[in-house]
Amino acid sequence: MIENILFKLSIMLVPGLLAITCHEVAHGFVAWRYGDPTARMLGRLTLNPLKHIDIFGTLMLVVVGIGWAKPVPVVMENLRNPKRDMIWVSAAGPVTNIVLAILSALLLRFLNMLPSGGEESNFVLMPLMYMVSFSVYINLLLAFFNMVPIPPLDGGRVLMGVLPHRQAMTLARIEPYGMIIIIALVFFTPVFSHILMPLLSVGIKLLAGPYSALVYKAASFRVM
Repeated sequence: MIENILFKLSIMLVPGLLAITCHEVAHGFVAWRYGDPTARMLGRLTLNPLKHIDIFGTLMLVVVGIGWAKPVPVVMENLRNPKRDMIWVSAAGPVTNIVLAILSALLLRFLNMLPSGGEESNFVLMPLMYMVSFSVYINLLLAFFNMVPIPPLDGGRVLMGVLPHRQAMTLARIEPYGMIIIIALVFFTPVFSHILMPLLSVGIKLLAGPYSALVYKAASFRVM
């Protein structure tokens, strides 16, 4: 039992923490490039996961397979063109996750091309393949989930930047209740199963191809 839990933790934690850490660093880095140094001043432009870990978000990662980090603070007023620049700041996280998913899928294909050795070789190779497979899954899931067009998710902030001022302000009023709406949509409506999961399946098949089964197996890992 303990060995099984430790094995699953070893598979999920590294790619999961890398995915959510890079997501937040991307937000902060693009915000800095567009004039807001807040994340840089707070030491959040680092790949050190300890600077980004949210305890509950990390627990959710290992229990249900999706988690989150502490959001990188962005002061819109510091951006040179707040409405326009916030589109790129918000989109940076999901785009980074998609790039990580592509790189992970390429590495998965490469690992599958290696000749299978003896038991000792497989002892190292198989866990590594599961980690890379989980990386494909978690990065695609984070990208698609965060692009749901409801603030405070990234998709909601992108939509606020695209809409005319009046409509953007109307959408902004939803933000204090956004997480409640998102939780309700995920648990009490077919949005997740009918929209996000089909998108995720298409993404996995497109990137992992014949190795999609490995991605689904790694995605099924849960500590509980």
